[in-house]
Formats: sequence, C-alpha cells, structure tokens
Amino acid sequence: MAEYDELDDNGRRDFLLKVTTVVGGAGVVAASVPFVASMNPSAELLAKANTEVDLSVIPEGGMQTVAWQGKPIFILHRTKEEIKAMAVSNGGKDPEPDSERVKKPEWLVVIGVCTHMGCVPNKEGPGWICHCHGSQYDDSGRILRGPAPTNLEVPPYRFIAENKIMIGQV
Repeated sequence: MAEYDELDDNGRRDFLLKVTTVVGGAGVVAASVPFVASMNPSAELLAKANTEVDLSVIPEGGMQTVAWQGKPIFILHRTKEEIKAMAVSNGGKDPEPDSERVKKPEWLVVIGVCTHMGCVPNKEGPGWICHCHGSQYDDSGRILRGPAPTNLEVPPYRFIAENKIMIGQV
C-alpha cells in the first residue's frame, strides 16, 4: 500500500502538470516561428523597396524612367531654361511652387502615373501628356489641363551622393 501512496502524491502530479505545460508551450512557440516568419516581406520585395539611380548618365534636358515598387518614376534633368520657366509658374489646377516639388532645381523626380485613371503619360515637348483622357502636365509634374485632379506625385527620395539618388524610404 505504501507504493500507491507515493504514486498518488500531489507534489508529483503538480510537477508533471508544470512540465507538460512548459513543453506544450515550447511546442506552440516552435510551431509559430515559421508561420510568423512567413508574414515578413520577401527578399525580392525588400529589394524593390528602394531604388538607387545614377544621375550621371542622364544628359541635361534628358529623362530616364526607372521602376520603383512597380511604378514608373520619371527623372528629368532640367535645363536652365526649364528651371526658370517652372520657377515663375505655380502650375494650373493644383498650384504648387516648383521649389516644393524638387530637392535640387535641375532634377525633377515624379511618379509617372496620371492622377486621373492611372495611365502613364508621355513626355512630349515641355511636360507630359496623358493620351488616355488628355491631361497635360508641365516640367514640374503639375497638372495644367485635363481631367486629372492633382499633380504627378513626388516619391520619397534623397540624394546619397552628388549624382546618385535613393528612391524609397528616406
């Protein structure tokens, strides 16, 4: 009978309950780690979060289009005449000074998506024209006429060197 009394010990039962709880909790944590890790952005997406652009290959008066987060980014190397013309104008339907849209006057960086229906405007003469519905933007990306309600959006960007910018998290 003495053996049964030892097996019925409350202390032993409490110990086994605590050990089982700890082991079960560790199992739940171990099973959750891959699930939580799967919710993190993929390496490919993180690589697209920021785009570095070498500006030295864009001649004065030239433009380059790069991709950032699946969107076209227009980078315009403006001439002195274009800078002067944009400085004296505030745009049309959505007035905004040119100085608030650029970090350096010679470089305009905008998201190349029409704010009306999401089309990609074409660079034609001074500014851009969206042929889908006729919106026209100036060389500062400001809407002049057409159905687009706002200016072309300026993405977050910063100069990381004299001739290099990083588009993305600033």
